[in-house]
Amino acid sequence: MTKGKKASTTSGREKLAFERVERSKLVQPEDVDGVVEISLRPSKIDEFIGQERVKDNLKITLEAAQKRKESLEHILLSGPPGLGKTSLAHIIAHEMGAKILATSGPAIERAGDLIGILTNLEAGDVLFIDEIHRLSKVVEEFIYPAMEDYKIDFVVDKGPYAKTIKFALKRFTLIGATTRQGLLSSPLRDRFGLSFHLEFYEPQDLKRIIERSARILSIEIQKDAALELARRSRGTPRIANRLLRRVRDYAQVKSHATISLETVEKALRGHDIDEQGLDALDRKVLRTLIENYDGGPAGIESLSATLNEEVDTLVDVVEPYLLKSGFLKRTSRGREATSQAYQHLKASKNSPSDPRDLFEAR
Repeated sequence: MTKGKKASTTSGREKLAFERVERSKLVQPEDVDGVVEISLRPSKIDEFIGQERVKDNLKITLEAAQKRKESLEHILLSGPPGLGKTSLAHIIAHEMGAKILATSGPAIERAGDLIGILTNLEAGDVLFIDEIHRLSKVVEEFIYPAMEDYKIDFVVDKGPYAKTIKFALKRFTLIGATTRQGLLSSPLRDRFGLSFHLEFYEPQDLKRIIERSARILSIEIQKDAALELARRSRGTPRIANRLLRRVRDYAQVKSHATISLETVEKALRGHDIDEQGLDALDRKVLRTLIENYDGGPAGIESLSATLNEEVDTLVDVVEPYLLKSGFLKRTSRGREATSQAYQHLKASKNSPSDPRDLFEAR
């Protein structure tokens, strides 16, 4: 009887395992948007649209390094998210004919992780560290000699048995990307030979990016529709490509062969994106400033607590575009909503916090 139960249990497990295998063949958990995003990235520097100053300087640096047959100096790329820092890192590696290893600051938790990565790099390879400002201090200390002298000193054991092991590294290029350059320590920042800051894109450049992406995705889009989509993309190529995919979905469901201006307006209205490119969170931040804090000033921690949002989300994602567009001011006392924000939200300023507003109201 026991053997029968055991056999029955075993066959049941085998059947369950078989069903899991069969199901795994049918269900493949893939990030479709992530795959599409990678396919839209340019692979050559001449295909990269916008950031002309950065591109011109990079071309000179790449050509000089190729003529000398040397690896590039270490490069720091800074700027708000979605402007092309990761794309530029892969383009640099492609132009140099080098292999690229990509990781992120939070992923390198221990010094041993960094040593394992560095010792496996070949001469001329590119190490790309995204969000490099989030490296721990311990790991950061190991990067200094690696960047400067291409060596690492690793201490093993403790106390009287401690000894130092030296690792000689092959010449590599470190490309660091950060959305908050001010959080980088001075010793780390000073070891980068080249530093580039990426700015928000103009609508005309974003229009060219959208038209290029539309060709890759086999989408027909009218010029005025592409320009309107560019205007609402917050000066960011990543957002432009994401909105293009959402408008494509809307057009396909509604059986529109070509994306028109009307299609863009209806699709983005459904995603709660207004004519200035502000989404629900952007408007929520501005309304909270106006209604809860009389337009400001308000500290970022207070705003974070009121909105129930992380401080990093407000600082890295929301604030940069609101500051650039003139909807928000950052002062020594805190964040303030501008008159442009009041006009956009059709809000009235009942109690001016600035004495100058009293004179302006007369």
